[in-house]
Amino acid sequence: MKAGTDDLALTQGACGGDLLFTEACQKLGIKVQWLQPFDEPEFIRRSVARGGDGWCDRYDRAKEKLTLPIRWAPKSLGLPPSSLGNRYPYERCNLWLLYTALSYGIEKVKFICLWDGENGDNPGGTAHMYKEIKDRAGHVKHINTRLL
Repeated sequence: MKAGTDDLALTQGACGGDLLFTEACQKLGIKVQWLQPFDEPEFIRRSVARGGDGWCDRYDRAKEKLTLPIRWAPKSLGLPPSSLGNRYPYERCNLWLLYTALSYGIEKVKFICLWDGENGDNPGGTAHMYKEIKDRAGHVKHINTRLL
């Protein structure tokens, strides 16, 4: 996608594709900013540690190389309404990532999606983000994990 040192990559920093994306961007000298749905200890517990110790180590190494501050939704956006359920913080974070990207101009928004294409993930999962990007910006590079 011809990204370079003048570009900004946005992601949560979760185990799996988020950290793989972060590592790839860092190798290319692309600035990365993590926007996370929870404060950091809860985010690590819910979205990094569930993948195992190896992902926690990768998170720590990638975090050390970040040049932009991590932003946590509860601090930046306030607490979400508890009535919206357990998965809402992820949906809200997806939209926060998208709207942050759109604030730089729709022509600059490119979404790289490492995903199996299944709709079985929960609200706020990859299917949600894919649909939101397609509906608003349309620039999607889908890497289907079933074909790797």
